[in-house]
Amino acid sequence: MKSEMTKKFIIAPSILSADFTRLGEEISIVETNGADWIHIDVMDGHFVPNITMGPFIVAACNRTTALPLDVHLMITEPERYIDAFIDAGASGLTIHVEASTHLHRTLQSIKDNGVKAGVALNPETPASSVESVLHMVDLVLVMSVNPGFSNQRFLPEVLPKAREIRRKLDQTNPQAHVQIDGGLNEHTLPDSLDAGVTAFVAANAIFNHPDGPAIGIKTLKRLLPG
Repeated sequence: MKSEMTKKFIIAPSILSADFTRLGEEISIVETNGADWIHIDVMDGHFVPNITMGPFIVAACNRTTALPLDVHLMITEPERYIDAFIDAGASGLTIHVEASTHLHRTLQSIKDNGVKAGVALNPETPASSVESVLHMVDLVLVMSVNPGFSNQRFLPEVLPKAREIRRKLDQTNPQAHVQIDGGLNEHTLPDSLDAGVTAFVAANAIFNHPDGPAIGIKTLKRLLPG
C-alpha cells in the first residue's frame, strides 16, 4: 500500500538521473534513506525536446516501492494519457499549464480518479496563469530550469514566482505544496525553502552524488526543518 502524499516537507528523487540498469536497487536505496516520493519525468519529444518514460516505467516503479509516485507529465495533450498513468500506479499527476487546452477539466478528471493533481509552470510563465485553479490542486510545480533535460543550472529568478504562489495558496488552499524542480542541490535548496517551497525534486544531487545516492538524499534532508 502506498504511503500518503501529505507530509509537510518532501524530498522527491527524480529517477531521470538514476542508473536504469539498477533502477529497482537505486529506488530502494533512496527509499531506505529518507525519500518521501519518487518523481518520474515523462517527456514526449514534442512539448519538450526529449523523450523519456511512459506508463511502463511507472508500473515498474510501482512494483518496486511503497512510496508515492509523483508523475510529471511534460507532454502535449496530457488529458489523452491520464488513464494510462493512473492505471500504471501514479499517486499524483502534474500537468503543464502551457500544454493543456482544458486545464480545469483535466485537473478535475485526475482528482475524480482519486489521484493527487498538480499544475506546472515553465520558468517564463507567470504565476497568474494558474491562479484560477489554485483552489483545486494538490501542488504547484515551479520549474527552475527549462524542462527537457537533467543537469541544468538552477534559475534563481523563479523564486519570486514561487513566493507569490505560496502566498496565494496560503489564502485559498494552504495544504497544497509548492514544488520546485531543476538544478536543486544543497546550495539552491535553502533559498527555495525560504521562498515557501515545501516539495523538492532532485535528480543529479541525489543519484549522481559523488558518495552515492544515500548520502545525496541525506545531505538534502538535513537542510529541511524538523
